[in-house]
Amino acid sequence: MTAKIKVLVGVGSCGIAAGASKVYDAFLKASKERNFELKPTGCIGMCYSEVLVDVFEGDKRTVYGNVTDKDVSEIVESHIINGKPVERLIILKSDEDFGESEFISKQKRIVLRNTGRIDPKSLKEYLQNDGYKGLKKALQIGRENVIEEIKKSGLRGRGGAGFPTWMKWKFAYDAPGNEKYMVCNADEGDPGAFMDRSVLEGDPHSVLEGLAIGAFAIGASNGIVYIRAEYPLAIKNLSKAILDAKENGYLGKNILGSNFSFSVEIKEGAGAFVCGEETALIASVEGMRGMPRIRPPFPAISGVFKKPTNINNVETLANIPWIIQHGGKKFASVGTENSKGTKVFALAGKIKKGGLVEVPMGMTIREIVYDIGGGTSSGKPIKAVQLGGPSGGCIPEKLLDTPVDYESLNATGAIMGSGGMVVMDTSSCMVDIAKFFLNFTQKESCGKCTFCRIGTKRMLEILTRICNGEGEEEDIEKLEKLATKIKKSSLCGLGQTAPNPVLTTLKYFKDEYIAHIRNKKCPSGVCKPLIHYRINDNCVGCTACSKACPVNAISGTVKNKHTINQDACIKCGQCIKTCKFDAITIE
Repeated sequence: MTAKIKVLVGVGSCGIAAGASKVYDAFLKASKERNFELKPTGCIGMCYSEVLVDVFEGDKRTVYGNVTDKDVSEIVESHIINGKPVERLIILKSDEDFGESEFISKQKRIVLRNTGRIDPKSLKEYLQNDGYKGLKKALQIGRENVIEEIKKSGLRGRGGAGFPTWMKWKFAYDAPGNEKYMVCNADEGDPGAFMDRSVLEGDPHSVLEGLAIGAFAIGASNGIVYIRAEYPLAIKNLSKAILDAKENGYLGKNILGSNFSFSVEIKEGAGAFVCGEETALIASVEGMRGMPRIRPPFPAISGVFKKPTNINNVETLANIPWIIQHGGKKFASVGTENSKGTKVFALAGKIKKGGLVEVPMGMTIREIVYDIGGGTSSGKPIKAVQLGGPSGGCIPEKLLDTPVDYESLNATGAIMGSGGMVVMDTSSCMVDIAKFFLNFTQKESCGKCTFCRIGTKRMLEILTRICNGEGEEEDIEKLEKLATKIKKSSLCGLGQTAPNPVLTTLKYFKDEYIAHIRNKKCPSGVCKPLIHYRINDNCVGCTACSKACPVNAISGTVKNKHTINQDACIKCGQCIKTCKFDAITIE
C-alpha cells in the first residue's frame, strides 16, 4: 500500500437499518491495525444497495454495495492492502466513469451536494466544501440584495405549496418589530418520504447556513428547527452542528464579526402530521396542541409568540447557501420557466432502485422511475405513481411523460408535495391504495373542522365497504360529493388535500371501483373479502404449499393435485410465495 486510502461508510438511517453500524465497527477495528483513514458519511441516495462503502485511492473511487461486516476483512486485505478490488461487491468504479451511472448522471445535485460525500459531524469538512461561503457573502452584500438574489433564482418553497421564497422573505422583512423568528420545518410526515431526514443526517450545516442567511435577510435573531422526535440521528447530527457553528462564530453573537446575531434551538415534535402546516407548527412550538388557525394574520405578521415569523422547509433552506454563493441566475438556469432549480424525491414502493434522487425540474416522471429508478422491482408494468404523499394523487402510467413541475403536476390532480414518489405496479389495487392514504389522513386530522373530522371518516367507511364487497352503486357519487365539500370547507392543507388520492383514483381508475361494486371482484387480487385462492392444473403435488399454510387449509397427497379449503383459508398468500410452478390462481 503506497498511498493513504480513505474509506467512507454510509451510516444514515437507511444504512444503519441494513447493518452499517457493524460494518463501520469492523472497519474501525481494522483501521487501528492498517494504515487507512475511516470516516462516517450520510446517505448518497442509493438506499437499494445499502450498506454502501466508498474506497478512495487519491482521485480513484470504488463504491461497494450490499456490504456486510463479514465482507470487511476481504475488502481490507484484498483492496486496501493488496490493491485488488473485490469485484463481486463493486457497484460503481471511477475508472469506468462514475458519472456514467444513470442513477448518478441524470441527477443534478444542489441540495444533496454533500450528502454521502462528507462526514456530517465535521465542520472542517463542510468548510472544505465551500461551507458558510454563502453566509459570508450574504453579510457582505446586505439584506435587500440577499432577497433580490433569491428572487432572481426563482426558488419556490419545496414543502409542497410552491410559494415564491423571496416573496415570503419580503413579507417578513417588511413586517414591523424588533424580534423576529426564522423557523425550519423538518416535520416530515408523508409515508414513504425521507428527504428532510437524509439531508439533516448527512449535511446539517447546509440547513443551518440557509437558516442563518434567511434570518439575516428578514432581520430575525431567533431560529427554531422543528423536527419530529422519530428522527434521532438527524437530531443528534444537527445538535452537534449547532454547537460547532456557535463555537466557531457561524451562529451566536456578532456572526463573523458583523452586527448580526442569530441563535438556533431545536424543538422536537411528537409526530403529528398536521404540524407540518405552518400555523399548527407554531402552536406546537408555543407548547399548545398542534391545531391550525384561521389566516390572516399570516405568520409573517404574527407567528411564533405573535412575532413576525418566516417558515421554510429543510430542502428549501439547503438550496439557499448554493444560490447566494453562485448567484440566483445560475440556479434559475436549471429547471423550467416557472419551476426553477432541482427537486429531491424519495423513490419508494415497488421500485428497483429505491432511494433519494435530485433531478432538474422538468424531467418527466417516466425518466425518474425508469431511467434512474430502474423500473419496478417486480418486473411488472407500472400502474401508477403516487406523488405528494397523503395530500397528493395517483398518476396513471399513461401520464408518466408529465414533466415534474408545479403546474403540470397540478393539472393531473396530483401535487408536487414535499417529494414522496411511491411506485405501484399492476398488482396494486387502486381502491385499496386510496383507502390506505385516506385512513392515514383521517387519523391525523386534528378534528378542528367538521368536514375534515367527519367527512374523511365517512369517505373511509365507504371505501372500506367497497373493498369488503359491500359497495353500492351510489357510493362513487357520494365519494365525489364528500371530497368536494371537504376540500372547500377545511381550514388547513390537510383537509383541503385529503380527498386527492380518492379523486385521482376515481378519475383514472374508475373501472376498478366499478369492478369492486358491481362484480364484487378485486381485479388486482388484493382485497381479501373479494378473492379466492385456487390450485390449478400446474400443481405437481410437491406439498410445499401445504407445509407453508399456517392454518392447514391445503390438503392433498404427494404427486397429486392439492385443494384449498375456502372456509379455512385466511388468504395470507404464503402458498403463492412458496409455489414454484405457478399452480395457485387468485380469482
